[in-house]
Amino acid sequence: MNSKPVKKYLFASDFDQTLTFNDSGYVLSELLDIPVAEFERKAAGMARLNLVQQGAELAYLLLHDPEFRQRVRKEHLYEAGRRVRLKENIKRLYEILERGIAGYHFDFYVLSAAPVEVIQSALEGIVPKDHIFGTEFRYSPSGEIESIVRATAGYGKVAALDRLQAELEVGPNQIVYVGDGSSDLHVMLHVNVRDGFTIAVSETRLVTQVAKRTILGSNALAVLAPILEEIVGWPRPEIRKFFESYGFLIQEWDRTRTDWLTLRPVNHEISRAVATS
Repeated sequence: MNSKPVKKYLFASDFDQTLTFNDSGYVLSELLDIPVAEFERKAAGMARLNLVQQGAELAYLLLHDPEFRQRVRKEHLYEAGRRVRLKENIKRLYEILERGIAGYHFDFYVLSAAPVEVIQSALEGIVPKDHIFGTEFRYSPSGEIESIVRATAGYGKVAALDRLQAELEVGPNQIVYVGDGSSDLHVMLHVNVRDGFTIAVSETRLVTQVAKRTILGSNALAVLAPILEEIVGWPRPEIRKFFESYGFLIQEWDRTRTDWLTLRPVNHEISRAVATS
């Protein structure tokens, strides 16, 4: 047989603001009538003090903050997931990657620090539960969150990715990771150094500096463009035809390089002292 063997890849995506337009913490705060500004203040405080892994601020609040811990039950997490606003065509993205593209097959997984109940509820009927890895809690008989079993944040996300790589038996250079923020830096650096492929879906400076490609768009299918270009190796006309075969016209495709420049006033007294010394 002359058929080309299928090359297998692991496609892993963050959840909050990667597959969604809003953050799980904001949705849950609104559900509990907790001011969003209060959630932001507490989460930002933990981030500044480095009390938890980046991205795990919500999990920490659910476990340790009285306002959250005393009120949140598992059903609240599932309801928050139903209220999360998803990007368009995540199900279509999953189906395309599962079906395979021109000799390439991509196993779609979600790795996120968000509570696993939120993600499973939001992606019900879209991504199988066993393809979703989020923060897992242990609950007391009263339904209150008792402890964290596993947090998929920071290095925890790297560990989850490594486990999946071993289970799926793919090489480190056959991993695609998609993320949006600073909580994805650890795993992106890990993927990059092992010759994998990373995609940023936001203009967050730290992430765009690390990711190999950045793609912006409200449609989840947008991440296929850099995959088709960089991994599958198609030229742009072929990629446009591919999207059109699924009923989508690429109306605009602009690639720009962003220079981040910070200027500060020169201390003239120090400058003069240096000049005269």
